[in-house]
Amino acid sequence: MDNREATIKRFSDLLRDNRNRIEKNSAGLLNSFREEAIKQFAELGLPDRKNESYKYTNLEPWFNANYKSYFVPEAADFRAAENFKCEVTDLDSYNLVLLNGFPPRYNGIMAGLPEGIWVGSLTEAAERYPGIVEKHYGKYAHNGKDGLIPLNTALASDGVFVYMEKGITLHKPIQIINLVHSDGDMFVQHRNLIIVEDNAELPIIVCDHALSPQKFLTNAVTEVYVGENAHFDILRVQNEHNNAAKLTHTFIHQEKSSHAVSNNITLHGGLVRNSTYHRLNGEGAECNAFGLYFTDRWQHVDNFVSIDHASPNCISNQLFKGVLDDYATGAFNGRILVNKGAQKTLAYQKNNTILLTDDAKMDSKPQLEIYADDVKCSHGATIGQLDEDALFYLRSRGIDKNEARLMLMFGFAREVIDNIHTEALRERIDELVLKRLRGELSRCTTCTINCDK
Repeated sequence: MDNREATIKRFSDLLRDNRNRIEKNSAGLLNSFREEAIKQFAELGLPDRKNESYKYTNLEPWFNANYKSYFVPEAADFRAAENFKCEVTDLDSYNLVLLNGFPPRYNGIMAGLPEGIWVGSLTEAAERYPGIVEKHYGKYAHNGKDGLIPLNTALASDGVFVYMEKGITLHKPIQIINLVHSDGDMFVQHRNLIIVEDNAELPIIVCDHALSPQKFLTNAVTEVYVGENAHFDILRVQNEHNNAAKLTHTFIHQEKSSHAVSNNITLHGGLVRNSTYHRLNGEGAECNAFGLYFTDRWQHVDNFVSIDHASPNCISNQLFKGVLDDYATGAFNGRILVNKGAQKTLAYQKNNTILLTDDAKMDSKPQLEIYADDVKCSHGATIGQLDEDALFYLRSRGIDKNEARLMLMFGFAREVIDNIHTEALRERIDELVLKRLRGELSRCTTCTINCDK
C-alpha cells in the first residue's frame, strides 16, 4: 500500500470508527452528506503536486501524523477561551469564539445582535432552521479535483452559521475568533455557512490563533451566499505558530448586482493554504480578492484564487502582495474564467512579491480562460528584491538602512491594507504588519508559545 492509499484508508477509517460520536455531536441534515462525501474522498484522495492547483505545496508531511480528533469542548473550555484577547482589541464588534472548530451553543440568538440576524452554531441552526440550511448547505463548495473538500464534508460536525435577512445592514462587524488548543497534536475540521439575503450588508472578521505549541492541522470550508444587491466583506487575519497548518476553502456565490470582498492577511504560520472562489452568478456582480502575506524561516504560504465570471457586465479584481525572508517559500495561483455569454467582463489580477534573501522562493501562476469576445482582462506578476534606488534615496536623506528597508516594505504592503474599510481594524493591521516586518510578531502576544522552532 503506497502513501496515498494509506492516507485515504486512515481518514476513511476515522469516519467509520467514530461515526456515532461524530453524528451525535452534529445534525441530521449535515450527517446525511457524510457517506457520499467519504466515497468522493476515497476517489480523489489528498491533492498532491500532480494536481496543478497544488503544484507548489506539499501537504503530505502534515497529514502523516497521528492526530487527536473530535475533542468536544465543554462549557468551561469556552469560558477559558473567551479570556483570550485578540490583537484587534479596540475593535467595536460582535464576537464569537470557536475552540477547535466548535462554537458555543447559545440555544437562541447571540446576545446583542439586532433583529433579522442569527449567528451561532451550524449544527444548532440545522435543527432550528432546517429549510434555510438545506437550501444552501453543500450547494457552493464544488471543486471536483480537491479531496480536502469532501473530507471536510465527511468529518466536520459543526462550525459557524450566519444568516442575514433581506434588507438588514450590520454596521459593526462580526468577529469570529478561531482558537486551537490541545495537549496533543490535533486535526481540526469545521464547516461554516453564511447567508446574506437580498439588499443586506454584512462585514466579517476572522482571526486565527494557536494557544498551545502542539502540531495543528486545520481544514476549514466556508460557503457564502450573497443575494441580489447585497454586500459582503470578509477579512481573515492569520497568526499561528510554526507547528500549525491552516487550509481554508472559501466559496462565495454572488447574485445580480452584489458586491463581495475577500481579504487574507497572513502574518504567521508554518503552512498556510488559502483557496478562495468567487462565482459571479448574476449580471452586474462585482468582487475584490485581496491578500497580504509575510513569511520567514521555513514557512510556506499558498494563495489560490478562482474568479468565475458566469454572467455579463461583471467586474473582478485580484491584488496579492507578500514579503518572503530566510528560506521561506510562497505560491500564488490566480485564475480568471470568463464563460461564454459573460460579455462586457472586466477582470484584473496583480501579484507582487519581495524576496529579502537569495534563499527565499516564490512561484506565481496567473491564468486567463476566456470564452467570450467582448471582455477586458489583464494580469501581471513581479518577483524581486527591494528597489535599490529607492533605498539609496532614503539613506541619502539621513535614514538608516534598517529603517529605510522597513519604510519601503511597509509602503509596498500598504496598497492591500488600504482596502480595509473599517478604520480601527485598518489601523491595527498597520501596527501588526509593522511588528511583523520588525520581527516582533513571532507569536500571539497573549500566549506563551516559543516559535523559534
